Amino acid sequence: MSDAIKSTTESKMKKAIEALQNELAKLRTGRAHPSLLDHIRVPYYGNDVPLSQVASITISDSRTLMVAPWEKSLVQAIEKAIVTSDLGLNPAATGNNIRVPLPPLSEERRKEMAKLVKGEAENARVSLRNIRRDANNQLKEQLKKKELSEDAERGLQDAIQKLTDKFVAEVDRLCAIKEKELMEV
Repeated sequence: MSDAIKSTTESKMKKAIEALQNELAKLRTGRAHPSLLDHIRVPYYGNDVPLSQVASITISDSRTLMVAPWEKSLVQAIEKAIVTSDLGLNPAATGNNIRVPLPPLSEERRKEMAKLVKGEAENARVSLRNIRRDANNQLKEQLKKKELSEDAERGLQDAIQKLTDKFVAEVDRLCAIKEKELMEV
């Protein structure tokens, strides 16, 4: 029973790390990356669908993305969705494809992005601490119900703390990598 708490805690912490990775992937580093356009939604037959479901996104060069819609009629809708997104990009339709040049980041914008990275990392750390707290509360409940000895509870709390430390270190590592990417000119 208590090993189940430890394994569910570990899987929840892994999901928190995945969520952080997804958030960091959305932050622009000045280099073209297809995941940059992942959250853009395009109107398609009355529904808003993710861009990746109606077009292929490729990297043309280090600062340009190419979006190739699967239907020619979607070119204008995709172009409009990219313009109205919060990314500040100016796509240009060239025939059936859309070129999305990425402007270089200013020093000020890089520092703002670094602050955003730190904020995302802090959110992930808080999430990990909340998961640890929930697991420790479950252990205390088992101790109260006499399903667990005090020594076993203490040992499991130590194991959960080690898991937390490991995942917090992973958050710090991901944050440092992203900040380094942002500060490269």
